[in-house]
Amino acid sequence: MRGLLLVLLAAVMCFAAPAKQSSAKPAKVAPTNVAKNTAYTSGSAKILGAVDSKTPFSGDRLFAVLDSVGGTGTWMEWDVNGVQDPSLMEVLDPMLKSDNKPEMVWVIVEREKPLVAVLLQKGRGEVIVFYELKSLDANPIALEINKVLNPDVVFRDYEQISETEFVHRDKSNLKVVVTSKTIHFTYTMKGEEPLKMPKDFSSMTFVEKNSVLRDFEDYFKYEYSLMLRAFIQSTRAVFNWQPWHWYLKEWNGKFMMPRAELEAVLARGIAPESFTLFKAKTKQGESISFKTNGNGFSELIVTRP
Repeated sequence: MRGLLLVLLAAVMCFAAPAKQSSAKPAKVAPTNVAKNTAYTSGSAKILGAVDSKTPFSGDRLFAVLDSVGGTGTWMEWDVNGVQDPSLMEVLDPMLKSDNKPEMVWVIVEREKPLVAVLLQKGRGEVIVFYELKSLDANPIALEINKVLNPDVVFRDYEQISETEFVHRDKSNLKVVVTSKTIHFTYTMKGEEPLKMPKDFSSMTFVEKNSVLRDFEDYFKYEYSLMLRAFIQSTRAVFNWQPWHWYLKEWNGKFMMPRAELEAVLARGIAPESFTLFKAKTKQGESISFKTNGNGFSELIVTRP
């Protein structure tokens, strides 16, 4: 595995799976053990609370604590090698320069202000400290694939089943195939209702067309978010963008399928083999595209020049 993947260091793209979730019922309140130690925070961030454990957190308890604070939102893992948001680094820089560096950091954005969770050692146990940021404020930069990719980090949640194929340990419908020229991630969701194309789009009024276009755009926005969870958020240290940057219009806008292209497809009335929702090319010449067939199958394809 390592020999093959290291050949692709300049082009490897990751396959992914949604982050593991706890079945615990989300709480509507902040953690009960409120941290008063302001040495944990700095800058404009607001410390909301902390949860201690006398021993290292078990996986189930860790996810239960995160879910109790995040509710139905999705926690995204921060990448130390990715683009750094200044507001977040105001919190993390003092820790990164200390003897007690963060073990893991997560961010959640489905709320009025971004929430950050930092896992730290505390004595023989651990503590999760929660911060509220005013915003995530990194300026958009060009999309790149990291030059050095560690397979043990990138495919941490995957099992290798052949020389070129990997399957997610918890989600067997999430797979990645690695070759010398391509990285191909696939995600199959069974039971999806097939996307139905309107047969009379060209004869609709302007208002009716706009309504149909909005419906399709909303559907593809949802599909794109599923693909981000599948192909981005459960792999690590692949791209220079942090997971949340992929959602932001100022970052992804010029790479998303334009309305004119969608309108042309609807006018033909026949669904294509797949819809390309996102398409970009890096400075190094790698092509990156997210596609869906509108019937439960999606893929992320990275092609090396």
